[in-house]
Amino acid sequence: MSLDKHLFNLRFAAKELQRNSKKCEKDEKTEKNKLKLAIQKGNIENARIHAENAIRKKNEALNYMRMSARIDAVASRVQTAATQKRVTQSMSGVVKAMESAMRSMNLEQVQNLMDRFERDFENLDVQSATMEGSMSATTTLNAPQSQVDALMSQVADEAGLELNMDLPTGAETAIGSSTKASQEQDELSQRLAALRQN
Repeated sequence: MSLDKHLFNLRFAAKELQRNSKKCEKDEKTEKNKLKLAIQKGNIENARIHAENAIRKKNEALNYMRMSARIDAVASRVQTAATQKRVTQSMSGVVKAMESAMRSMNLEQVQNLMDRFERDFENLDVQSATMEGSMSATTTLNAPQSQVDALMSQVADEAGLELNMDLPTGAETAIGSSTKASQEQDELSQRLAALRQN
């Protein structure tokens, strides 16, 4: 099976997993609505079942999204391999043509082939840089913890909820360390000034 065929299958699988994730998110909302109704009716046993279902659906949705992102990252690697294979094939053709031109010592033909060779290398550099950029974007699955915590706090505030978790005070520690660093810098500057005067 060709790399392009594998690439198509991987992209298709990633899309399928995204669809499954969306379906689970929908099911989670349905279960939350049922949970709310059960609480309103005072039926705690049913409420508990719907709460468990909602949590399970949420976890399923997250797992589908994680798997989709991982497959997408693999697809990017396969695309890089397919691109490099095509470039390698075209370059080997250029090398063969160059060898025959060198044997006949047709300088104009050699010059044209060198131009083609350099153009192929430039294209490979551009494609490689583009693929590396997209690969690093797709393989970065984990957002920085401070961003995650900030978003959670923001959503809780908007909903008027109390967020029952100890969030690290990243801002305070960052300010504290930067103040210490600037004090050390000041001391170094003073010592340097004293040395210059001597």
